Amino acid sequence: MNRVNEQTIIDFLNSHDYDIRKSHNGRWIDQKCTMDVVCLVSDCIVEYLSNTGAESFTVNDIWFSDYSIDNVQQIFSKPNPSSKASNEYDKYFGQPIKLLDAAGIIHGKKVGNKYNYSVVNNEILNYISFRERNAYTFLCLYIEKVLKDSGIYDLFEEFFNKQEKNSFKKLKDGFAQFTIQNTKINGTTECGRIFTKVLNPLACKYKKYGTEKGYISKDIITQDFLMYNQRNWRDERSEKPKDMTRGDYESSLSVSVENAMTSYRINRAKKHLRKFNDQFRNGLTEVFDQRHIQDLATQIHHIFPASDFPQIADFLENLIALTPTQHFSYAHPNNNTQYIDKDYQYSCLVAKTGSIRSNLMSNGKEPIIYDFDSFLKVLGIGLCTDEFYSIKQNDFNSILNCIDKYY
Repeated sequence: MNRVNEQTIIDFLNSHDYDIRKSHNGRWIDQKCTMDVVCLVSDCIVEYLSNTGAESFTVNDIWFSDYSIDNVQQIFSKPNPSSKASNEYDKYFGQPIKLLDAAGIIHGKKVGNKYNYSVVNNEILNYISFRERNAYTFLCLYIEKVLKDSGIYDLFEEFFNKQEKNSFKKLKDGFAQFTIQNTKINGTTECGRIFTKVLNPLACKYKKYGTEKGYISKDIITQDFLMYNQRNWRDERSEKPKDMTRGDYESSLSVSVENAMTSYRINRAKKHLRKFNDQFRNGLTEVFDQRHIQDLATQIHHIFPASDFPQIADFLENLIALTPTQHFSYAHPNNNTQYIDKDYQYSCLVAKTGSIRSNLMSNGKEPIIYDFDSFLKVLGIGLCTDEFYSIKQNDFNSILNCIDKYY
């Protein structure tokens, strides 16, 4: 666990010169470098180094690590590395690793025909690996710094101010011309693929129009635009029969792509909460109970069930550390995990409010793992109301008063 925040990242980026006119690095960001992929690959790196004790790694080390096989390859229906999809899968790991290298978070050194990478800034790598929102924050700051260092940010500013077709064309053409002049990339098609990954995170950050299918987007860019689109190579990866629809084929798979990704994110969130609770809460329950005051909280419980509320199933703010008795006897009546005890759900929400308040107000004594707005989203979705969204930042008394209305 670390104490990285946005200012920490800004300070780190400011200590580097990312001017592409000097580095000539056209792969400072790439097609696969979306917030969810960068987060996932960073998580795999952190787990590989932690589990093996290694000080360096290659792309293949991460790709074929036990953690990747158990958690990540399911997302791709466990592709055979010798299949046609292996090249795309290699890019999936390789491109974010090259981004982390270009940013200076890791450092690559060529040994033979492969690169060995070592971690330069473990705290920021851990921060990025924690959740997609963290990776998004990092990417926005990193992209903006590269553009400013390279002297082309004014093109983006002009488009964000004007938000019309002519300024979009000027930006897109200008980015392609700059890239071709200063890097080994020599095709406008390739520039266009990278352009999307550069523009849209910033468009989302500033609530602006971005790019979609090569044109100015019809809508303001939101975070769902920024997630990695696997459909381009899913058929090739899974060797889908040509006479079978994608939907029929995926329904025949033992684990669908969507379910595998959801399971991975839930397991990652549970892993982080358990690690945090063990390190900073002595492994004890978050719901104070005199009967279990010394019992270890070995269970991570969904306050709002994952099956009923999949959109918040991987939110740390929807998870709580409980003892086995609290989990299987109190949270789930008669040990039936299909049901939630409403009274105990209320107790969990009150306790979680306290945990989140304590974390956000810790003043550097512990890493900040929660997000206030994410907690409001959990409460709004879980209790089917918009009432929480009007609550001011860190107004925990209003949250508790609002929770009381629903129980």
